[in-house]
Amino acid sequence: MATMTAPGTTEQLTRSASPARSRGRRNRKIRDNVTGYAFLIGAILCFALFTWYPMIRGIIMSFQRTRRGVTTWVGWDNYTRIIADPSFWPAWRNTVYFTVLALVIGYAVPFFVAILLNELRHAKGYLRVLVYLPVMLPPASALFLFKFYAYDPSDAGLFNAILTFLHLPTSQWMQSPGATMPAMVIASTWMNMGSAVLIYLASLQNIPGELYEAAELDGAGLWRRIWNVTIPQTRLILGLLAMMQIVATMQVFIEPLILANGAGTQDSATTVAYLIYQHGFYQNDLNGAAALGVIILVALAAFSGVYLRLTTKND
Repeated sequence: MATMTAPGTTEQLTRSASPARSRGRRNRKIRDNVTGYAFLIGAILCFALFTWYPMIRGIIMSFQRTRRGVTTWVGWDNYTRIIADPSFWPAWRNTVYFTVLALVIGYAVPFFVAILLNELRHAKGYLRVLVYLPVMLPPASALFLFKFYAYDPSDAGLFNAILTFLHLPTSQWMQSPGATMPAMVIASTWMNMGSAVLIYLASLQNIPGELYEAAELDGAGLWRRIWNVTIPQTRLILGLLAMMQIVATMQVFIEPLILANGAGTQDSATTVAYLIYQHGFYQNDLNGAAALGVIILVALAAFSGVYLRLTTKND
């Protein structure tokens, strides 16, 4: 015989089971949250110790002066002293010049290399590895390679040998004030463009092929397809990498340090980051270096905010 259960008994069992299920779901949610926060602790500690603490400490030091172990608060004195430094404005001019050249050369070249690789039908994997290989080299090694081999001012230098073969005048490269910045931009582009190329390639491969087919049916050539299809479809990536490149190139340091031995001929390679290095390690002026670091921090933060605001409005 089938056992009959009263309706009231079923409702009581259901009501008694519901709180248990709710507690089980709540406990699982708490465990998941705890696990997620545990994974975040390592990243938070790294940021706190190596990013946030040095930044806050640098801001505090910029308003102090330390002499013979005695620290005093001096207000804005470090900032006025740094701005009055004869190298301050030339360093900013050189830094902005490097950034502009990097946008003209180092920003455009990876994009067109990515387009070229995307159009190829064979040896794509090999060429991607070849393009990304300089990124895997230590920056110091790559720059010494340029300094003693490519930028050798004699006829034995790689670039001068190419110019001689083409019957063009040779250059002194890093010994020439006019050629110093372009030479540093070329070396920096060669070292760093691999990452940008791969990012552009990933973005290009997400563009629907139907858009290119429609453009070809309308009679669009290569340049019109790039202008009307490729650039609009990769606008977000282009904008993001433009901002990241500007922020990175405004902090250029290792290129002038190695290629131009720091300041370069007639201070043609002195940048803001190298000026910070000079104040901190050559002049033992850590407070002045901290003040200059805060100045470039504020400048880049203001630029990033304005840039993001303008690009957000355009989108």
